[in-house]
Amino acid sequence: MPLPDAGFRWIAEAVGHLPVSNISGGTDVCSAFVGGAPVLPVRSGSLACRQLGWRVESFDADGQPRRGADGELVITAPAPSMPVGFWGDDDGWRYRASYFDSFDGVWCHGDWITIFDDGSCAISGRSDATLNRGGVRLGTADFYAVIEEHDMIDDSLVVHLEDDEGGLGDLLAFVVVRDGQELTDELREGLRARLRAELSPRHVPDDIQAAPAVPRTISGKKLEVPVKRILLGAPASQVASASALQDPNSLQYFETFGEHWRSSGQRRSGEVSGNS
Repeated sequence: MPLPDAGFRWIAEAVGHLPVSNISGGTDVCSAFVGGAPVLPVRSGSLACRQLGWRVESFDADGQPRRGADGELVITAPAPSMPVGFWGDDDGWRYRASYFDSFDGVWCHGDWITIFDDGSCAISGRSDATLNRGGVRLGTADFYAVIEEHDMIDDSLVVHLEDDEGGLGDLLAFVVVRDGQELTDELREGLRARLRAELSPRHVPDDIQAAPAVPRTISGKKLEVPVKRILLGAPASQVASASALQDPNSLQYFETFGEHWRSSGQRRSGEVSGNS
């Protein structure tokens, strides 16, 4: 994620007014799509422009360009550092499914982007990890900002498993408690109360579990979508490469949890839970 508004304020107060170059891109392209420029103004929380060499657009669900509102960050023309395939993906299926399934022939990066009339941009999170609970879009960053403020929590991961019949589905939170601490019922209820008060009742998880670690890529991104796929039954070896993880063993807990969770019939029917 690029630098948020609070980061700009901290820099201004603690360091001084500097030409901050806020950027966002991807490790898979070894580049930034949007960022700063020395000839453009710096606006708190924003990215000054789309970068040279990248034809960046914001698409709505119908594949039409939009301005002034969240849309899918897409690249509508080839660029030099785009990968042309995946290792071991001989027929190219995984490569196409990763980037070109949403809009035929158009690279869809999986971020929400707003492009304003003056050319500046804002990135509001991962579109492929955004939770859609009963028709209401919930950003995972909002959950983490509340959960990880708690002085007994080191890290967290939130996953939403949709209900095929259109109900609320299952909202699961996994937390890493600090050394010497324990995830008690009292702590669970405290986290639920915080989420309800600071966000909304729809942000209250159906279940909160203690995990030994939150899976992250080497660059530090949480693996929300791979964990979701594991909980639904996909093998960890098929959703993420161990060599790309900070801790290659961090997905094992979620495989074990998912097996138990599915076999024990804990999936909800989409009804509003008592915790919500």
